[in-house]
Amino acid sequence: MQFDVLVIGSGPGGYVAAIRAAQLGLKTAVVERESLGGICLNWGCIPTKALLKSAQVYDYIKHAGDYGIKVKEAEVAFDDMIKRSREVAGGMSKGVQFLMRKNKIEVLMGQGKVAGPNKVEVTDADNKKTVYQAKHIILATGARSRTLPNIPQDGKKIIGYREAMTLTEQPKRMVVVGSGAIGSEFSYFYNAIGTEVTLVEYLPRILPAEDEESSKTMEKIFKKQGIEVRTGTTVEKAEIKGKEVEVHLDKGGKKEVIKADVVLSAVGVVANIEDLGLEQLGIKTEHGKVPVDAFYQTNIPGVYAIGDMIPGPALAHLASHEAIVCVEKIAGKNPQAIDYNNIPGCTYTYPEVASVGYTEQSAKEAGYSIKVGKFPFSASGKASAAGAKDGFVKLIFDEKYGELLGAHMVGANVTEMIAEIVAARKLETTGHEIITAVHPHPTMSEAVMEAAAAAYGEVIHL
Repeated sequence: MQFDVLVIGSGPGGYVAAIRAAQLGLKTAVVERESLGGICLNWGCIPTKALLKSAQVYDYIKHAGDYGIKVKEAEVAFDDMIKRSREVAGGMSKGVQFLMRKNKIEVLMGQGKVAGPNKVEVTDADNKKTVYQAKHIILATGARSRTLPNIPQDGKKIIGYREAMTLTEQPKRMVVVGSGAIGSEFSYFYNAIGTEVTLVEYLPRILPAEDEESSKTMEKIFKKQGIEVRTGTTVEKAEIKGKEVEVHLDKGGKKEVIKADVVLSAVGVVANIEDLGLEQLGIKTEHGKVPVDAFYQTNIPGVYAIGDMIPGPALAHLASHEAIVCVEKIAGKNPQAIDYNNIPGCTYTYPEVASVGYTEQSAKEAGYSIKVGKFPFSASGKASAAGAKDGFVKLIFDEKYGELLGAHMVGANVTEMIAEIVAARKLETTGHEIITAVHPHPTMSEAVMEAAAAAYGEVIHL
């Protein structure tokens, strides 16, 4: 069979690429070796949010008295939490199957690889190999949990994020190595349902990609929630000793061994670029990723790459947008290249963390003179009514032109609020335009208006 576009991988980059290609009238196929929807729908974004919601509901029940509600003691049904998470993931995967049928996209189940110019070889479950012709090949194979030799994963006692979603028994003690979004979210989840959690971070602060103030605020909140936070600490090795795991730590020369039932290694991801035929076709790789141009073509004409396998943030929403830009360019449209400094990042702990654009430090390093406005949720009427006073909204403006350079938020539902800032930055909105855009009361989003006003000495409620 011959296709206009053939996509290898059906995650949020791959399946979106396939759908947009079909919408534009291109004969399209997608190759998937496991489950439609990829890691995000099946083992990442979606099922983790289901688990986090379960933890949040349990936390609400434990604090029901704060809202004037008397309830009997709640009990964690760990198996049921895991089951619900898997059911949510399964439903989303079936949704992608429906979208494939709706858009008349050919789904080829198996392992795909580039077999030559305009050729893709698919090996199915019976080891049968079939070669397909395609004018354009899009690689969207995503990434997997990074493994370190000093923290060897066995899938039971020392695990990655995938196993953390399907444990058969809730651990009493857990050590989480790495405090990025994955490590922080699982630390919150397991701590909230009663596991003793120690979060270990090599760098001086947790959530190291975030603004320093966001990191410090979340560290205080985590400690208040009962998570043991160890920053500036190296994990020398993790060893399984019977039913326990011994984790050897080093902080500035001070050695320590702590014990846990399970160790979760959350030290990032590594791109899936093996066994794709890249070397045979001469597709260039650098530092374990596939470099591309502004419209995602590799160094080989007709072969493109998007998502976690190319340089840049490993984010589902970014992969989806890259997919659309890539396909529209293939179809002869005139898409805008993506502004990678306007991609929001979200961490779904409780409270949540969200950010976009420059941090204070990076704005200064870029040569800007800045104005900074901050509004704490402790001064927000809606946050007080909701019992969610932790956190803040911080906005960073260019002092000269009033350009909104960045936003950093910690608080309830801030992952929903950050989209306002992304749109504002896309439209080159100034601080005064945000101040004069009437925000509804009472809402958490008022904090955006108030933070902008604070930057210009006009804040009302602070």
